[in-house]
Amino acid sequence: MERLAEVNDVVNSFVWTKVGVWLLIATGLLMTVLTGFFQVTKIGHWMKKTVGSLFDKKVTGHTGEHASISQFQALCTALAATVGVGNIAGVSAAIITGGPGAVFWMWLAAFFGMMTNYSENILGIYFRRKNHHGEWSGGAMYYLEDGLGGYKGMKGVGKALAVIFAICAALASFGIGNMGQINKIVINFTSAFDIKPLSDVVLYSSGDKDVTLYMLIVGIILMILVGIVVIGGLQRIAVVAETIIPFMVGMYVIGSLIIIFTHISHVGTAFGHIFSMAFTPKAAWGGATGVAFSTIITQGCKRGVFSNEAGLGSSVMVHSNSNVKEPVKQGLWGIFEVFADTIIVCTMTALVILTSGVIDLDKGVTEYDDATLVAEAFNTIFKIGNIEYGRYFIAIAILLFAFTTVLGWSHYGTKAVEYLAGKSAPVVTKVYKVIFVLMILSGALMTSSIAWDISDTFNGLMMIPNLIGVVAMSPLVMKLTRNYVQRRIKGEKDVKPMLSYDPKIQEENAKIIEETGED
Repeated sequence: MERLAEVNDVVNSFVWTKVGVWLLIATGLLMTVLTGFFQVTKIGHWMKKTVGSLFDKKVTGHTGEHASISQFQALCTALAATVGVGNIAGVSAAIITGGPGAVFWMWLAAFFGMMTNYSENILGIYFRRKNHHGEWSGGAMYYLEDGLGGYKGMKGVGKALAVIFAICAALASFGIGNMGQINKIVINFTSAFDIKPLSDVVLYSSGDKDVTLYMLIVGIILMILVGIVVIGGLQRIAVVAETIIPFMVGMYVIGSLIIIFTHISHVGTAFGHIFSMAFTPKAAWGGATGVAFSTIITQGCKRGVFSNEAGLGSSVMVHSNSNVKEPVKQGLWGIFEVFADTIIVCTMTALVILTSGVIDLDKGVTEYDDATLVAEAFNTIFKIGNIEYGRYFIAIAILLFAFTTVLGWSHYGTKAVEYLAGKSAPVVTKVYKVIFVLMILSGALMTSSIAWDISDTFNGLMMIPNLIGVVAMSPLVMKLTRNYVQRRIKGEKDVKPMLSYDPKIQEENAKIIEETGED
């Protein structure tokens, strides 16, 4: 295990620090420039078509189709996978390791990540096709194979990158999307809601960590709950996601705002440290030499991607199941997804930490780790006597955040396995789902962070082929964006829609849009 951890650290450092972070920012910057800073210049339009359309039955109403889910369900399922432990413990880790300045780089990565996610979703819709169940299947593997692979002499390269992406996505689903999330749920829940007769029964120990009967019981319950949802397929996952996600994000933001407004006098100081330490690290943070500048950038960008997944190509696999006909329309939801996840939720977490006094901002000292920092920040307000309501609140938040992340990633893993299995997909995907559900128990009982660390590496390995595909397909993204702007924003009637790489799907969708006047 130690040797495995050493090898993983080397690969992880290379993938993220040497290549991934810079490729990520460069791709986001490229797509931002090529689309004319779309996330800024068209902010009114994408806000209107996303959050402004939540009361539109065409957006939120269930499709009744086996092949697809609604645009809102697609967003909620994508947010289910992205709004997770990274929004709480991930932000805490970024601040503890990289200082408050890491938050600035998290924002910057999100700003450019909006257009990376936008581009991924456009390509996902444009290159999607129907699978053996008649459901839509889309994702990086398809625009790598059919998009990049469509260029002269690039067929083999496109296929190879598609396979690499799918393998890494399937493997990452067991780590970031399963065991890592479940482990955080079990540790936080059993600690906050301790039941002595169960927690005192130690099943085994590893180092200084005990695995108790309480953990086993919670793990079994989670395995059953996830199994009930996952075996029901995407439709059931989407229904659960659209029920839980708005409630859980809303409650977390409200709770965070209460903390922030209670410490309103410290907000200016918090922002001051975020911006000043983004470029000029204080020597007090991290010892005499301070936090390394590269560490600040890496932690901010890495944790930002870990949270919103822009650039990984993962959420494309559920956005591609939307009932939308217009690629750019789903791309707009991709912009909003990153905005909601990082600019709103992660910023709430950062301000809660930096304003509540749980960290000495001048010395960079805290007695808490990344797993307990936010809970202690909530305890500064939500605590009556010896009852720590803040701790309970965060334990429940992590439970809901991580549980829905598991559901979302089960779909991603299924789609990756479906692609790899080819004609055997109907059988292989069922086997995958069974294994995925059983692995939940391993997550509940594991004492090492190696599964989490390895999945972090697989995330980076997913990101590289996906970003190569996005960059290679950037001319197409420009064409699709220009086509949409001409028709939907400027109202030019003589421009024909660009909807799919497949002539048959293009013709069918164009006919539906013409007949229904779909906006």
